[in-house]
Amino acid sequence: MENTFEDKRLPVTSIKSGEGIEAAPDIYCLTLQIVNVVFVGEVSNPQGWVLVDAGMPRSADEIIQAAEKRFGTVPPRAIVLTHGHFDHVGAVIPLLKRWNVPVYAHELEIPYLNGMQDYPPADPDADTGLVAKMSPVFPNEGIDLGSYLRKLPSDGSIPELQNWRWIHTPGHTPGHISLFRDEDKALIAGDAFVNVKQESLYKVIMQTPEVNGPPKYFTTDWEAAQISVRFLEGLQPSLAVTGHGRPVSGQELAEGLRTLSEHFEERAMPGKK
Repeated sequence: MENTFEDKRLPVTSIKSGEGIEAAPDIYCLTLQIVNVVFVGEVSNPQGWVLVDAGMPRSADEIIQAAEKRFGTVPPRAIVLTHGHFDHVGAVIPLLKRWNVPVYAHELEIPYLNGMQDYPPADPDADTGLVAKMSPVFPNEGIDLGSYLRKLPSDGSIPELQNWRWIHTPGHTPGHISLFRDEDKALIAGDAFVNVKQESLYKVIMQTPEVNGPPKYFTTDWEAAQISVRFLEGLQPSLAVTGHGRPVSGQELAEGLRTLSEHFEERAMPGKK
């Protein structure tokens, strides 16, 4: 395995960094600087929990501490990645060295996770916000997870995570996925859409809630991104934990997703404020 991010430190954080929110009894969202990781599993059944995404570089200790506070010393059954951008895999290799568990991702994301391919560099002209303007300093390298890496089953199931299914939601990256639980319509959206305007430095720091499209500076296929948002809106989720911003639910989520879906070009696509 090779970690290309150990020497990287993002010069941006939010007032919510280090805070956790129990979005549901078995869904715990932890903010690390400006990104979220999600612990899925019942506290009463620590043998069955799964980590979704792996946060910022150098955040492994915070993730481990939060996990042990919630589940004791029991490691997760697996790590599931919504995609492989640096802020979603930043701590994955230290975590694997500690936990020795499989990592699951969509087959189209595999080249970015086995050391074969890098993501396109960030586009600072995608938006006028200061985070967008500083985005060229964000790492775009792929990462090599070696023998830990597994391809998600084609039937939509998620190994080690019963009652959930993965949904291919490309656009932000080719193999981006979201996770959905039909019984209560809980959604882990990754960066298919987010609940903060990720390009704005002020809104990122303050974590101002606003259902918005995927981070513009790293999104590569806007037609696919729009289709993904419309599909997720059609699921009528009751709760969404997104890669950036606080969890959102109920009417706030429904209205935010509907507005984003209906006005995607104006609200989400590059060149728009």
